Order: sequence, then C-alpha cells, then structure tokens
Amino acid sequence: MSIRIGAHVEAGDAVAQAQAIGAQVAQVFLGDPQSWKITGPGYPGGAEALRDDAAAAGIDLYVHAPYGINVASTNNRIRIPSRKLLQATLDGAAAIGAKGVVVHGGHVTAQDSPDIGFGNWRKAIDALDTDVPVLIENTAGGDHAMARHLERIERLWAAVQSSVNASVVGFTLDTCHAWAGGLDLSTAVADVRAITGRIDLVHANDSRDAAGSGADRHTHFGEGAIPPDLLTAVIAAAGAPVVCETHGDMGPDIAWLRARLP
Repeated sequence: MSIRIGAHVEAGDAVAQAQAIGAQVAQVFLGDPQSWKITGPGYPGGAEALRDDAAAAGIDLYVHAPYGINVASTNNRIRIPSRKLLQATLDGAAAIGAKGVVVHGGHVTAQDSPDIGFGNWRKAIDALDTDVPVLIENTAGGDHAMARHLERIERLWAAVQSSVNASVVGFTLDTCHAWAGGLDLSTAVADVRAITGRIDLVHANDSRDAAGSGADRHTHFGEGAIPPDLLTAVIAAAGAPVVCETHGDMGPDIAWLRARLP
C-alpha cells in the first residue's frame, strides 16, 4: 500500500484545502496554537461536520496540540495546565474523528534532573481518559529536551510505557527536527524503532539549517540542507502517514514526495 501524504491545513476549511493540494491526510490545530484554550475547529457545522466531511472525502485527520504544552515541566503552573490542555485537545480530536494528537516532548530546566521530567510524562499519561493516540514528537533544540536525542527518547519511552495508559502512546518522527537535533538521518528510522517499536506519523520537512544546528526551521523539499535522496529514504523507511508542515502552498511538496516514494 502506498504511503498516504498530506499537510497541515486550517481547521476551518480543512477538507477543501486538503482536496485543493491533493492531500490524503490533514493535520489541524483546534484553536490558536499559542493559546491555552481549545476553541474547536471553527469548521462550518462544527466538529461533527468536519468529521463527516473528511470521512466522505477519504481524508485522515490528525491534530497538533498547542505549542505551550509541557507535561515534563517541574513548574506546577506549567505542568498542571499542560495536562488539562492535553486532555482537552484529545477530547476535541475525538470529536472530529482524528487518528492521533501530536504533542512535543517538552523539556525541563538546567536545574532539574531529567528523571523528574520523564516521571512527569508517565503521570500525565496515567491521568488521561482517551482512546485517541498521543503521538509524542521528537524536537529539534534544547539541551534539556525530553525528545531531542536518542538517549532521552529511550528514557521517555520507557517512562510512558510504564503507564497504565501506555497503549494510547505512539510516536511522530519529524525529519527537520531529527536533522537539526543531531540525529543521523541515515539510521534514524531504525534507531527510533529500536526504542519504540513504531512510527505512527511522519512530519516531512526539509531544514533551512545545518545538521545538529538545533534550529526548528522548516522549508520546502529541495530548498533546504537535507539531501533530497536522504530525506526521501527516511520517509520511505518509516512507511507511516505523512504530514508536510512548510508554510505557503504545500501542493508542490506533496507532488515532490509522490514522485519519489514507492
């Protein structure tokens, strides 16, 4: 079966936008990604209409959680609202029939033991009430990030797998983040699978910056620093649904990938 390819689109016009660029997959926010509130998709007819229209169009929906979520934090004023916002996002994702919610791995501070952050992740998963998969995404920068380096991803994965709700946790591999974060893209899929046993979604993006830069700066395929053949090989090896996250018209990115993937 060929890999399903799509892009991040505006929730309020998700189906039409996805169809216009030939996307089989559509990722959306359920509100302002910088906000601490879930306002819903803003789709005409509401969440149920988006669910039904996407299903009728054969488009698989995913939700990206707000950027502020950091369930690893040792700061109660960040960690507790993050848990609540993650649950609210999952509830909203269930309402539109989404196949998963992507959430960044988060971080602790220089003064914190990473073990506390991993433990906080387990507690956050323990507290969830959802059937929608939580797809933890690797991140590009930060010396104290939970999901940048393989060693940290391994410890994070062990923590969440010890949760009573381990069955709802999956993994999103972002190619730009992996490149910028210092992972070896030639072995990244095998390395991640050796830890998680799975890759549920790929965020397929070229990177404006050099390998190991720590800079989360996406760009269109063929315009960045990742060798095109390497980028294609990673996506093909992952074999998971693909979401392109570059700004502007992503139709050419989808066509670029389709021409190169088996």
